[in-house]
Amino acid sequence: MEEMIAHGSDEHLSALRRTMPGWIEVIAGSMFSGKSEELIRRLRRARIARQKVQVFKPEIDERFSKDHIVSHSEMRHESLAVKTAAEILSRVAPETDVVGIDEAQFFDNDLVAVANELAGRGVRVIIAGLDQDYTGRPFEPMPQLLAIAEYITKTHAICVRCGQPANYSQRIIPVEDRVVVGASDTYEARCRRCFVPHADLPTTVRDEG
Repeated sequence: MEEMIAHGSDEHLSALRRTMPGWIEVIAGSMFSGKSEELIRRLRRARIARQKVQVFKPEIDERFSKDHIVSHSEMRHESLAVKTAAEILSRVAPETDVVGIDEAQFFDNDLVAVANELAGRGVRVIIAGLDQDYTGRPFEPMPQLLAIAEYITKTHAICVRCGQPANYSQRIIPVEDRVVVGASDTYEARCRRCFVPHADLPTTVRDEG
């Protein structure tokens, strides 16, 4: 077996890996907490290990690129944009070892079944997303994904008001829709003490007053 691993082709390695159990990893946190950066770091390490990697993101997220996931620190990794969670399942190649999924909160609840199905096939599934919406409520399907994941990483940003660890995404534009795709022009990181469960004035504007 060791000789096959040492001298086998990529196809042999992938076939061997798929006889092993898969698992689900979830990276959760607020905006600006490094979720996508951590996802990209793990995907790059998988590729260094000669694993077949496929990455998906929701079609709604075109903030930085249509065909890459991009962190706020400008790290990037090529990806496929899809409309639904079911489309992910239909586009995963048989030889794929690792599936990365960014911005999971923008997918429908079918993502839970999709992640379980892929892990059952022996695939390592790495999912990143917001665990709370702009009001501080759990952001589906992230709570369900956290419940079924073998491994969970909680990331934190820095509160722009007081400098403490931030766990909330504060909306700073007067829009009440639950899903509003944006970056620093739309959200800022806040800690529990500085967060308010509704849209608020940006910190820079308030400080000037």
